[in-house]
Amino acid sequence: MPNFKDILVLLPELYLVAAACVVLLADAFMTPEQRPQLHWISIAVLLVAIYLVIAGQPAQTVTAFGGMFVRDGVGEILKIFALGTTAMVLVYARPYLLDRKLPIGEFYTLMIFAVIGIMLLVSAGNLVTVYLGLELLSLSSYALVALNRDARLPSEAAIKYFVLGALASGMLLYGMSMVYGASGMGGTPGLGLAQLHQVMAYTTAPKLLLFGLVFMIVGIGFKLGAAPFHMWIPDVYQGAPTPVTAFVAAGSKLAAFGMAYRLLDAGMGGLAHQWQLMLAVLAVASLAIGNLVAIVQTNLKRMLAYSTISHMGYLLLGLSAAGPEGYAAAMFYAITYSLMSVAAFGVILALARSGFECEEIADLKGLNQKSPWMAFLMLLAMFSLAGVPPLFGFWAKALVLEAAIHAGMLWLAIVGIVFAIIGLYYYLHVIKVMYFDKPAEGSVLEARPDASLRVVLSLNALSLLALGLYWGPLLGWCRHAFGL
Repeated sequence: MPNFKDILVLLPELYLVAAACVVLLADAFMTPEQRPQLHWISIAVLLVAIYLVIAGQPAQTVTAFGGMFVRDGVGEILKIFALGTTAMVLVYARPYLLDRKLPIGEFYTLMIFAVIGIMLLVSAGNLVTVYLGLELLSLSSYALVALNRDARLPSEAAIKYFVLGALASGMLLYGMSMVYGASGMGGTPGLGLAQLHQVMAYTTAPKLLLFGLVFMIVGIGFKLGAAPFHMWIPDVYQGAPTPVTAFVAAGSKLAAFGMAYRLLDAGMGGLAHQWQLMLAVLAVASLAIGNLVAIVQTNLKRMLAYSTISHMGYLLLGLSAAGPEGYAAAMFYAITYSLMSVAAFGVILALARSGFECEEIADLKGLNQKSPWMAFLMLLAMFSLAGVPPLFGFWAKALVLEAAIHAGMLWLAIVGIVFAIIGLYYYLHVIKVMYFDKPAEGSVLEARPDASLRVVLSLNALSLLALGLYWGPLLGWCRHAFGL
């Protein structure tokens, strides 16, 4: 039976559930003139949740509800950045939603529920909790992608996302059922990840266990957007409303790292030699497909989609090291990528208008002449995504490559370095368009007058430079979470 201590462990998540219900009710009773206030209410809700996570951070790992929920340093860091990046997305989204008269109440409610899914997923201590968090995040994301019901592309993207997501969820669930069955053949079957870890060594059904592991890797690969399970990413990134794209790019990748770490290390750590090679193959495929296909893209959001695929290849480099150093580097990379991608999409949102989405690379022609500050912020985001020193993204790439080398996978690190050089091209192309091309006739390249958007976006992009110069404390925090 749950007790008061269990409730305290889940206090941030329970608070967000209550807050989401309040936002939903407030939306129903507010007049159209009052409804924009939901923006500030939702941001305040997320900031309070960050405080609850930090204030309640335990000195050591604690569990709740019989080990179904784990609260430790890894989960706390991922929750803080998931909540923080979501709050930034809400700031960037406000002018976009008002311009297009999109349903504000539904957007904020679904965003909060999606964040709850992320928080459950990164603190999962049980296969049931993993699936519950994943589905809460996924179902909220499907609805967010289809938020603009009057447009064709968002509806098409949402259907593709839903169909492929349902297929991946089914494969993940099938893999979990195989693992559960195999664990019972060597002892008492269990759904707890810690319990699964213990029975890995003496199970009498290794083939069934490996069969289940393969299907679980498929589910993880889909959520990360790693090749060859990346089919949904370009269409969803292009078709979804830009604020939703920013959230999917940042928040869902933090969740996917948390899910991968919980399932592979906490649950299937005894099979590390088997899943290391699987992740290495996914990493190479993601680096190759992501970087090579991104070169030929003309749509900015699709280019960033294929860029995401390549970045997930680097994250998999860290995970495939299968040790605390690799996990810390991979988590550092996930955090870095979330901040970089939110900054890039923030600039797109700052420049977009009703009737002008600023989604083509050609739309940025001459941006430096019309809005030099926005061009500089986008330059920071592009250089950081490319891994140019001394920006934040450089250290993230360097750390996962170092982890792969220390794990004895020099060949994988060499592949990563080669594709990092190839990836420079399409990021530099965006910078060249902004600084050296003339503005297209009729293009609107002035930034929005929204003060909150400009301030938060400036801080977001400048943080990529600041953290690039002073990245040690964040890395130390990540390493401490894994006992280093």
